[in-house]
Amino acid sequence: MSPRPHALHLPATLPPLSRMLVMVALVLARWEDRRRSRAYLARLDDHLLDDIGIGPQHAAAECAKPFWRD
Repeated sequence: MSPRPHALHLPATLPPLSRMLVMVALVLARWEDRRRSRAYLARLDDHLLDDIGIGPQHAAAECAKPFWRD
């Protein structure tokens, strides 16, 4: 999984609706990143999982999570 991005500091002058839309876009982007990362992880074989330091059971548990769960 990619590291959690630092908190985004939006300009105080940004209108509330724009601020909300930016935050929604960031959440959607984070969800897509998780979905894609878990799909890639599911395709790795045991040798590659060993190279990155996780076992098949841990990889399966991570891949079973829904995209909205961290």
